[in-house]
Amino acid sequence: MSDMPYSRRDFIKGLSATGIMGASLGVLGGCSAPAKSTRSYLTSFMRSDNRSSIFVWTDIMLQAMRNQAITPPHASRAFAMAHTAGFLAINGIQGGYNTPYQVEKGPQGANAEIAYGVAFSSALSEALQSSFIFDRNNFLSGFADSEAKSQAIKYGRHCADVVIKARVNDGAEPNKADFYLGRYPRRDDVLRWAPTGPFYGAEDGPFLGTFHRGHVPGWGAVKPWVMRRKRAFLAKEFLDPKSPEFAREFLELKDIGAADSKTRTDDEMEIAFFWEDGPRGVTPPGHWQIVAMNVTQDMNMSLLEQARMFALLSIGQADAAITAWDSKYTYDIVRPETMIRFRADDTGNSLIAGQGQSNWRSLIFTPDFPTYTSGHSTFSGVSARIIANVIGRDRVSFSAEAADLVNWPKYLTGVRRSWTSLWQAAEENGASRIYGGVHWNIDNTEGLRVGRDLGDYVYKNAFHKAV
Repeated sequence: MSDMPYSRRDFIKGLSATGIMGASLGVLGGCSAPAKSTRSYLTSFMRSDNRSSIFVWTDIMLQAMRNQAITPPHASRAFAMAHTAGFLAINGIQGGYNTPYQVEKGPQGANAEIAYGVAFSSALSEALQSSFIFDRNNFLSGFADSEAKSQAIKYGRHCADVVIKARVNDGAEPNKADFYLGRYPRRDDVLRWAPTGPFYGAEDGPFLGTFHRGHVPGWGAVKPWVMRRKRAFLAKEFLDPKSPEFAREFLELKDIGAADSKTRTDDEMEIAFFWEDGPRGVTPPGHWQIVAMNVTQDMNMSLLEQARMFALLSIGQADAAITAWDSKYTYDIVRPETMIRFRADDTGNSLIAGQGQSNWRSLIFTPDFPTYTSGHSTFSGVSARIIANVIGRDRVSFSAEAADLVNWPKYLTGVRRSWTSLWQAAEENGASRIYGGVHWNIDNTEGLRVGRDLGDYVYKNAFHKAV
């Protein structure tokens, strides 16, 4: 497979130079940088002899998430649609696993690798409403014209259509997911969530210049991928604001999560920036897609087994987004920033009376939706468990550079972190939100628990070996 001769950014630069920047760029929406480019996520860890079509297409997808600033819930749905379609294509040709999808058996002799690329890119195009024609044409140009190629292209499109049709009217549409529509009643006490900002600005990071309405309050109503009852994974009740437990979380978070914290260590600050992943980044679930490629690249997995692993990972992440957002808007819990700046004395908790701080600012910016539970932690829990279940162990040593430098180049350039297990990385990712000052500790611990349970559930209930 050859690398792309040029990237979308190169093309846009050319349009700008010739004065036709105003031309419609809709057909270019998903195009990416070549895998050898420093803009590729594979560059920092993937050895060329380990690069498979599945890794390359996953990389293309991650670049699209970054370049289009896709948010985590929408990204997880796109991951699941693309990886599921690709898996169905290879599985339909080679056989091996049962699926709940009504897919025609693949034509004999069809090239499974080609079918994967076409299915993946077609489903991703629908999920993001962007064409990946440059990437798809470049991919297909690496294969000689033949009957096996023609059949694979046709079959790949069929598999993508099956997944696309299954997700029509799944609740992710803007007219449904972006509004409450009466699905989640607001709480009326001191814990009620309120939009954050505009308090945040960083010298080498994002700037929040205005208040934002809650992000996708209806995502919890999106049709699950594997969960039969999403409420089975609903987080437990949040803390009583009058309790000693809440006071302890308040005081600890106010201290360690402040932008000017005197107790947060340099390593904890690095962790906060390393796993932040947005905006303008690979997204939290996307970061775990990179982890999956990193830890499995030397495991000699077949194309079918690779496809299955990423399909499981992505549908698990998609269900994690659904259940995390269901918990967020079910409980409607205030972010630390709002509580510390404005509401400490309103809790009636004598242990934090007078402990509010009107000019308090978090280390990283506070997201624009309720706090409980942590999406980062839920994505981390589900991802770590699915990868561990697939490879048969949690203990695996790996290291990585920061996924993106766009937000925090001052703190992450040249940084490389190491772990000895997947769960260690998951716990570090979850803790990053505490060090960053944007989540209560219970948001993290409960998110990890739910993610872990969900990861085991997805692995046990999806894509079993055919008997």
